[in-house]
Order: sequence, then structure tokens, then C-alpha cells
Amino acid sequence: MGKTMIEKIIERASGKKVKVGDRVWCNIDWSTARDFGGANCVLQFEEVTEKKGKVWDPEKVAFTFDLQAPAHAEKVAQNQKIIRDFAKRQGISKVFDVNWGVGQHVLLENGLVKPGDVILGTDSHMNLLGAVGSFATGVGNTDIVASWFKGTNWFRVPETMKISATGTFKKGVCMRDFLTLLVGTLGADGMFFRSVEFYGETIENSTLADRITLCSMVTEMSGKVGLILPNGDVLDWLRARAGNEVDERVKAIAADPDAVYCQELSFDVNDLEPLASCPDAPDNVKKVREVAGNHIDQVHIGSCSNGRFEDIAAAFDVLKAANFQVSPTVRTIITPATRETMKRCAEAGMIQKFLEAGVIFTNPTCSLCTAEHYGVLPSGDVGVSTTNRNFIGKVGKGSHTYLMSPMSAMASAVRGVITDPRDILC
Repeated sequence: MGKTMIEKIIERASGKKVKVGDRVWCNIDWSTARDFGGANCVLQFEEVTEKKGKVWDPEKVAFTFDLQAPAHAEKVAQNQKIIRDFAKRQGISKVFDVNWGVGQHVLLENGLVKPGDVILGTDSHMNLLGAVGSFATGVGNTDIVASWFKGTNWFRVPETMKISATGTFKKGVCMRDFLTLLVGTLGADGMFFRSVEFYGETIENSTLADRITLCSMVTEMSGKVGLILPNGDVLDWLRARAGNEVDERVKAIAADPDAVYCQELSFDVNDLEPLASCPDAPDNVKKVREVAGNHIDQVHIGSCSNGRFEDIAAAFDVLKAANFQVSPTVRTIITPATRETMKRCAEAGMIQKFLEAGVIFTNPTCSLCTAEHYGVLPSGDVGVSTTNRNFIGKVGKGSHTYLMSPMSAMASAVRGVITDPRDILC
């Protein structure tokens, strides 16, 4: 009986043969913490070691400041200082401070993520790194602290489901819409503690940005991790950043032809339409046309799900088609995922055009994923966002949010109400 990708990854990390349901200790390639939660990890580690402990390998520990960057309150600033000081004492060089952007993306861009890696993080969407075949997972502070002692963590080997997608997206439709289709079809527990392997021509021909989007909401379906085997341009990009070792890693973790899956699903995206996760749950999915015309107060484009250059460029194309004008009745905010993304947007001349259109273009952060950043919604306001959760009050007590693609979001910003992007692009 053949092995799935997650089984091969766990076997590499544990040094043991495994099967679904086994509980094994794995060696960790990276143990990471962000500014939100990272300070608590530091304080807990120093408490149990009486400030005398050393992390097992300072070259495998990283900190990313992305949720509250730069600090907007004294408490936040103090927490960030706790992390910086700890990193200095421990000799941890990988501290990506407030000027870098979303942690997972920054780790990727800096060549620190390889296929088959096992990565821990304090972000529940750490698993988006499965976009390059890495088993990354969000864990609690205690698991992070424990991993700092011996560089290990235990896992239960999950079942694997296989999802295949064929076809080509029509104008105004993109991978975010396919992801939204999956969330609506499978529901909030449709991937419960499963690893998910994505296949098919739609996936194989997709960009890195598309793959990150697809893997970014596996958590919203209660999945453990989504995994995509790097190929083509994505493999070339990864090799240039992380080195030639990635080629051997890809071969090592590829699922066997006779791998056993607990469920197999196939989708054709040729006739897919723009979709939206409506208030107040990601799996409350409707066609954008069904909710078109609904009132909105704010639009936000960015986050770990849709904050890369390709996402912002897609929004830019919609704005261009609308003669670079957004509605004066809507606050429109764009947040690039990383400094590198922001630089590319500047070099492409997009930032100036966005600003001239009345868009707020911010520094790279997680931004409006929670109510812990500038731009939160007041009670009663309705927002449109490309983030991954829209529970009531997520970005402001009493507020409501529609989740949709960058194209749908910008079309809504242009018209001042929820709008199908095809009404502008086609």
C-alpha cells in the first residue's frame, strides 16, 4: 500500500514508518512565533527554565512581526521588545521585524521553506505553506515552548483526501472563487483533521499566489494542511530561493500512485462564477450576483490569503477598467503581504494610481484579519474583505464582513455596493 504526501513527510521527520492514526515525535525544521503570542512564548520559556535555558538550535527558531506592525500601543511595543531582547540573548538571527510583512510569506521569500519541512507557528494559518509541499501547522504557545527545548513535537498522522480541479477560469473568476466553492461545498468541518492533496491541470498551471490562496483556508474547513507538489514556475521560483535541494525533496514527498485516500473529489472550474462568503461564516457561500447591490462601508484587499503581487495586480486591472475611480462612499484599503510585494507594486507604478484613486495603501502586515489593527469596523458597518474569516465582530464588534476575491472586492469598491467584477471587466 502506497504512501500519501503527509505520511512521507512525517516518516522523514520521525525516522519511522507510519500509518494513519499513529502518534509520533517529529524533528522540527522551524519553530516560529509572531509578535502576537510570541512574547507569551518567551515568558513561558524563561519561567520554566528560570531564565537559564537555551533553545535547542537558534538557527531553527524565527520570529515574525506581522499582526500589529508597527506597534500601535505601548503594550504591543513592549511585547515586541520582549521578543527582540530574547532573540539577542539566544543568538536567534531570524527576527523579521515590523518592516517585513506576513510571516509565512516572508519565510518563503527568504528561502527558508522547503518541500517536506515540518514547521510550527503561532498562526492558525501557518498551513498555507503547504502551497510548496511543507507540513506547516499552527499550534499553541506551549507547543512552541516545548519545541524550543529539543526541537521536536508530536503529531497524529492524519487521513488524506484528494481534490482534483480541471478547466480554466473565465475572466473575472480566479482561484479565490474556487476556494470559496470548496468552503461552501464541504462546510466548516468538511476537512476535519485531514491532510488534503490538490491535483489537476487547474492546480498544476496555477501561480504560487494562487496556491497560497488555495491552502490559506484549509483551516476554515477544519483541515490540518493542504499540500501541493511544486512544479513548473513555482518550482523554479522555490529553487532560486531555497536551493537545488528542493528538487530531491519534491521527489521524496510525492505521493505513491497507489496511495490510499479517505475521500476523492473532482471539480471543473470552466463555468465557475465569482463567489462570496456572506456574513457571518466562511461557509455561507453565495454567488456575488445574488448579493450584488448590497450596501457596504469598507473594502479591504490583502492578508495572508490574497495579499501577493498577483492579487493586487488583479484588483488594479479592475480599477483600471473603471478609469481609476473608487466610490467616495466606501473606504478602500489595500495591504501588501510583504515588503517585496510592496516594492513590486511600486515598481509597476500601481501604488501611485491607487493613491490617486483614493485608495489607502498601507505598509505590509496581516492588517484587517482581526480588530487589532487600523481600519477596524464600527458596530453596524459592513465590510468586504479578501481575508479568510468573517465571523461577526471579527474586525469590529457588531460589524459584518463579506469575503471574496480581489477582483470582486475592487469592483465593489468602484461601485460602492457589492458588485460582480464581470460587470466592469467584461
